[in-house]
Amino acid sequence: MKKGIGLIGIGLVGTALAENMLKAGYSVVGFDIETSKRRNLERLGGIPASSPREVARETNRVFLSLMSTDVVRNVLDGPAGLLKAEAAPEYIVDTTTGDPMETTAIAQTLKEKGIFFLDSPISGSSEQIRHREGVLMVGGDPHAYEACKDLFSAVAKKFFYVGPSGDGSKAKLASNLILGLNRLVLAEGLVFAERLGLDLESFLPLLKETPAYSCSMDVKGQKMIEGDFKPESRISQHNKDLGIILDYAKRLGQPLPLAQLHNKIIETAMKAGDGNLDNCAVIKQIRRMADNQRNGMKKRDDPRSSV
Repeated sequence: MKKGIGLIGIGLVGTALAENMLKAGYSVVGFDIETSKRRNLERLGGIPASSPREVARETNRVFLSLMSTDVVRNVLDGPAGLLKAEAAPEYIVDTTTGDPMETTAIAQTLKEKGIFFLDSPISGSSEQIRHREGVLMVGGDPHAYEACKDLFSAVAKKFFYVGPSGDGSKAKLASNLILGLNRLVLAEGLVFAERLGLDLESFLPLLKETPAYSCSMDVKGQKMIEGDFKPESRISQHNKDLGIILDYAKRLGQPLPLAQLHNKIIETAMKAGDGNLDNCAVIKQIRRMADNQRNGMKKRDDPRSSV
C-alpha cells in the first residue's frame, strides 16, 4: 500500500505545498530536476526521489507544480516519467497554470489508463500558499475531487470544484488576468503618489481603507514600497500566463486592451533583466517609464536641444 504523497516540482510553490503537507502529517516523496531543491525537501523532512517514476512507485496520489503544460507532459511521458512506473498513481493533482485545451486532452488520455487527472491551479503567491491562504480551483472528475479533498484541505483553507477537466485552468487564467491588472494598477498608483510628493508608507494604509482596495495592496504593496523583489512568484511566470490568456482571447475574438498593454510592460521589464524578480517588481518598469517621460520633457524644454 502506497502511503506517501508525491510531489513533482519543488520550486517556490512546490516547497510551500510540501511544507503544508508535512505539517498535516503526510509523508512527501518529491522530485525536481535541480539537486538543490531535492536536498531542500529532505531538509524539510520529505523524501527525495531520483525521478518521477520513483515518485510513482512510492505514492498513489501525486501533486504537480510545474512551469507549463509541456513540462507536465514530459513528467508524465518522459523516459523516467510517472507513466513509466510499474503501477502509475491513481490520482494526479496538477497545480500548474497551463493550457486548458491541453489539460483536457491529458485528462482524457489518462482516464483511458484508469488515472484521474485534476487540474487544480492555485491563486496566490508562494507565501500565501505557505500560510494556506491560496485558493484552489479544481477541474476534473467530481468523485476524484472528493477523493482528494483531504489533500486540498491540507494545503489551502479555500478550494472549489469548478467543473470538468480544463475548467480549473480556465478559472485560473481569468483570475490571473484580473490579479495581474490589480498589481499593475497598484504599481502605477504608487508611483503617481510618489511623484506627487506623498509619503508612501503613510499613503498605503490609507489606500487600503478606500474603495480602491484590492488584495494586491496587502500582498504586494509593502514589497513595492520597500523594493523587496525577492520572488514569491516571478515576472517571467506571469509573462507565460499572459501569453496563454492573450492566445485564448484571440481565439474567442475578445479584445483585451488592458492585458495587451500589461503584456508589453511585462515584456519590457523582462528585457531590462527583471524576469526572475517577484512580479511586484513591475513597479520598477513603471518608474523607468516615468523617468523616461520626464527626461524626454526636460530635453524638449532645454533650449540647447534645438541648437
